[in-house]
Amino acid sequence: MRKYIGYYIRNFDYPLFFTYVFLCLFGLIMIYSSSMMVAIVKEEEAPDYYYIKQLINLTVASIPFIIGAFFPYKHYSNKKLMVMMTLGMIIVLIWLWIFGVGFEQTGSKSWLDLGFMNFQPSEVAKLFIILYFAGAFYRKSLNNPLENLQPNNIIYPILIWIFVIFCVANEPDIGAVMILSGIAFAVIAASGMSFKAYLKFFSVFAILGGLLIAFILLVKGDKIFTENRLGRLKVFLNPFEYETGSGYQIINGYIAIGAGGLEGVGLGQSVQKLGYLPEPHNDFIMAIIAEELGVLGVILVLAGLGFIVFRGLQIAMKTEDPLARMIAAGISSWIAIQTFINLGGVSGLIPLTGVTLPYISYGGSSIIMLSLAMGILLNVSMYVKLESKKKLRGG
Repeated sequence: MRKYIGYYIRNFDYPLFFTYVFLCLFGLIMIYSSSMMVAIVKEEEAPDYYYIKQLINLTVASIPFIIGAFFPYKHYSNKKLMVMMTLGMIIVLIWLWIFGVGFEQTGSKSWLDLGFMNFQPSEVAKLFIILYFAGAFYRKSLNNPLENLQPNNIIYPILIWIFVIFCVANEPDIGAVMILSGIAFAVIAASGMSFKAYLKFFSVFAILGGLLIAFILLVKGDKIFTENRLGRLKVFLNPFEYETGSGYQIINGYIAIGAGGLEGVGLGQSVQKLGYLPEPHNDFIMAIIAEELGVLGVILVLAGLGFIVFRGLQIAMKTEDPLARMIAAGISSWIAIQTFINLGGVSGLIPLTGVTLPYISYGGSSIIMLSLAMGILLNVSMYVKLESKKKLRGG
């Protein structure tokens, strides 16, 4: 154990770790700044209400982070562990159907009430798909080179993915469905599968996904196309036509972004957080960052997130281990896709989905699962460094 810790410390990815810590602490500061009015008016609590809750979330998140960082990633291909993860994910999603909690403003039954917090299983599903796909594909590669794999060789991962997508879409959580789909394709692309086989796989996904979407729309179309969601689509096309209704939030987001300029109005000095943006500490926190800290603040956040994505892809490209490659590519793609969906919604490039900004927005289940993912990525990075050193010594 002491030898393992010694190896770990010597090969620890400090730039990646400190970037993660910086984003979490920066997010904590911005949550305090952006949520003060919401805490006082909506929750009738002290101004630091959400700040304290997020501080607790980060403290709790440090436990899975440490576990992910020190638990060898090789074990994620273990058949027994994969079966346990799959059964656990199925139980959690079924539990969501029975005991799920939804909020009126979103119309989504996507949380489990644990008493001390509301937990979102779709956050678990994102990391589950990465680890399950990576483990399943890796196990297949032990008997058959990955470049020779065909869709019919990996029918079980496809069925598991369909089940997870069906459950999440049934909530419905459109943003999570987009992320889960993007993650799946990223892991498959990093597997080493031939381009011809990948196209076949993509076709199977597209056909089954289309049938699944058609079925869900047939059964729950009235619940999916609620007035709130239709309003988001209309707002995407022309928000200023609905400035007193569905476009209210995004227009005030634009005002916040425009008011910040280059340097911002100053930390804590936002006007839009004073009741104009309904949830300024959640998916619209970047608008408050832009208003208070200006373009420089936005660049700071994007640089941090961009570095994590770049580092993850760099790790994936350097390693010769397909399991490490798929896990690193999956985690970095998750952060990249979720960041794009969040910023795309805030800026009006895509319709709003309510997806949080990784490591910055307020949220317990989000920061816990993203911290676990970061720990796993650090563990993979350590092994890739050891792998490179062994190659150099061997050469």
